Amino acid sequence: MRNKNKRVPNLGTRFCGFFDKVLIVLIISLIVLFILWPVIAVISKSLFLNGKFTLDLYKNIFTNNKKLIYNSLFVATITTIISTVFSIVISTYVYFSNNRTKKILMLILMLTMISPPFVSSLAYIQLFGRRGFITYKILKLNINPYGWQGIVSMQSLGFISLNSLMILGFIKNINKSLLQSSRDLGASVLYTFRRVLLPLMAPSIIVCSLLTFIRSLSDFGTPMTIGGAFNTLATEIYLKIIAQGDLPMAAAMNILILVPTILIFIPYRMYMKTANNTYNEKVTSNTVDFKFKGIVLIIFRIITYLFVVVMIVQYLTIFLSAITKFSYGKTSFTFEYIKYLKEYNASSIIRSIIYGLITGIIGTFIGMIISYYMERRKIRGRKIIDFIVTIPYIIPGTFFGIGYILAFNSEPLALTGTAFIVVLNCIFKQLPMVTKTTSASLSQINRDMEYSAKDLGANKFYILKDMIFPNVKSAFIVGFINNFTATMTTLGAVIFLIYPGQKVATIDLFEAINGGNYGVAGAISSIIIIITLLINIGFSKLVLRNEEY
Repeated sequence: MRNKNKRVPNLGTRFCGFFDKVLIVLIISLIVLFILWPVIAVISKSLFLNGKFTLDLYKNIFTNNKKLIYNSLFVATITTIISTVFSIVISTYVYFSNNRTKKILMLILMLTMISPPFVSSLAYIQLFGRRGFITYKILKLNINPYGWQGIVSMQSLGFISLNSLMILGFIKNINKSLLQSSRDLGASVLYTFRRVLLPLMAPSIIVCSLLTFIRSLSDFGTPMTIGGAFNTLATEIYLKIIAQGDLPMAAAMNILILVPTILIFIPYRMYMKTANNTYNEKVTSNTVDFKFKGIVLIIFRIITYLFVVVMIVQYLTIFLSAITKFSYGKTSFTFEYIKYLKEYNASSIIRSIIYGLITGIIGTFIGMIISYYMERRKIRGRKIIDFIVTIPYIIPGTFFGIGYILAFNSEPLALTGTAFIVVLNCIFKQLPMVTKTTSASLSQINRDMEYSAKDLGANKFYILKDMIFPNVKSAFIVGFINNFTATMTTLGAVIFLIYPGQKVATIDLFEAINGGNYGVAGAISSIIIIITLLINIGFSKLVLRNEEY
């Protein structure tokens, strides 16, 4: 007699189990191939010449390029201090403002994040150059705007928006009752800010400082645009590759840029582990009515609104430069630059949009899947995987670009010169941001939902498709916006991977600024900003079209 209780093998379950294992292997292979291997290729290129191990390249740098090392560290340090201080002040003022002011300032901060490279430098030249609107036309001055001061000013200004938003996100999770208790015990607003709020904000401040330091070290565009005779390692790397084709020396210089970053990153990770253990209490109530008052409020308000005014003037300068022309001592409206773009640069803009959409969608999916397997499934070796995924977060863009040249310049993966290598570079360069965002969202999902689904017979694939993804829509939107915006505005890595016939909009922008075609540069910048903003808003509405708030 046939046993009715005998379990019949489920082919669907077997297939899903097999697919799950294949997906894990595929994800790990992609991480190793497109993140770890390019990094190893750069390190190897700097240490081996003609098949022999040598440190001659590093000796040459320390002998002949000490000034470049000093310049890079000097600019990065000053930029980090200025940008971080301003970000702390602005984020604090925004958070403790009334709802209407907060919404307006938050909107300005988010809009100014959509900033193509060199926008600050372009506005700086237009306003304060030898023929700048403020210095020459209004003040009748003829001053030299180029040098380290301009680099520090423009880098600091460009990093403030992202840093402020990051610190704002952290302040939301601080227990405000601690601040109110300090005030109730008689402490002044300044004392409360200095001795209570700042220590609580320390983890976010350290993250912003690290990011700013890395971005400043690897920025070659700003020093090339307004640095004048003041050179840095990043600009020298660009010249070594583009002008001289000296990949070994460029690789060694990139390693030197990476060393101080790692020296800062290691204690940062150690500190963050301690901080997570210290500040891991959940805030049950965060409705304490704490407000800044007195001189502290006035100072913070002045600094915040000064930043807002500067950013508004900067963007107005860019938009106006795209539709105005100065000749024979007069300024007149013109559509010459926009017509020029339509005839000569339309393909590069379209190409940027396509690359951005592919990176935004595919890159976000890959990042979310990686986070799921590391955070939810706790696969073996997840700490090693997390470290490898984090590498693009701490290495300069030029490092990652050179790594792709060296790693994929020959068979079996000869990708150099193709659109594929540009998209891959953009996807894996932005991967850390997606994984961190998704991990934060996953931590908010109750695991009991997954256990219930398993008890009802759902397999791992359906849990991922029908439960995990629908509950991390916000992380998907953030990941897409970050990936798309970064791809539309990136330059550091892709400038070494783009061939003349396959340019993207930022390459045209870089060439226009360095060629003195500021009207064309303004038009390109304006189009990048408008397109990025419209697609980000449209995509967010599309994904959340059935959501209710």
